[in-house]
Formats: sequence, C-alpha cells, structure tokens
Amino acid sequence: MLRLIVHWLLSAAALLAAAYLIDGFRVATFGTALIAALVIGLVNGTIGNLLKFITFPLTLLTLGLFWIVINAAMLKLAAALVTGFEIAGWIPALLAAVLLSVLNLVIRSLTRKEKDRD
Repeated sequence: MLRLIVHWLLSAAALLAAAYLIDGFRVATFGTALIAALVIGLVNGTIGNLLKFITFPLTLLTLGLFWIVINAAMLKLAAALVTGFEIAGWIPALLAAVLLSVLNLVIRSLTRKEKDRD
C-alpha cells in the first residue's frame, strides 16, 4: 500500500515537472497534480487500454510510436476532466506524453518490490 502511495506522489511530481518544462502544459497546484495523476491512471487503465487494443495494427505499423499519440489523447482527456490541469494543443500533449513515459519508467523502477529486482 505504501508503494502505491509513493508511486502516486511521484507521478504527481512528474506532472509538475512536465508543467515546468513544457510550454502549454499547466498544472495549477500539487493538489491538482494529485487529482490529475489519479484521473490519468483511471483513464489509461480503461479507455487507454481499449484504444491500445483497437489500434494495435496501427501501432505495429508505426513500430510503437502511435502509443505516444494515444497517451497524448489520454492526457488531453484527463485535462478536460480536471480543473486546473490544462494542455494547450497537441504538441504540448505529445511532448508531455514522451516526458511522462520516461519519468514513469524511472518511477516504476524506483518503486518496484525488492524481490522483483532479482
């Protein structure tokens, strides 16, 4: 349970880092980042997985690059649902999708169980 909370807090911090680094990607407060991280997780776990399944042939043709577009769309959907979380256009969404993917890879490696590291 503690790992889940730490992962959630680090994901919110990653959103704030993306807001700091990318013009057009705005997160108002850390509280907003916490809510946005939760909504992004829910959106990716439901609609995102369905879209990834449906668009799998296109993803194969683009060697996986289309998943960035899907992740950007999921970010834009989450921004539409969370007050204080704004993305001004597709370019900031695409840049944020790439940056957040890298940051979440690092977060997952930091928060995985010790027995999983063997």
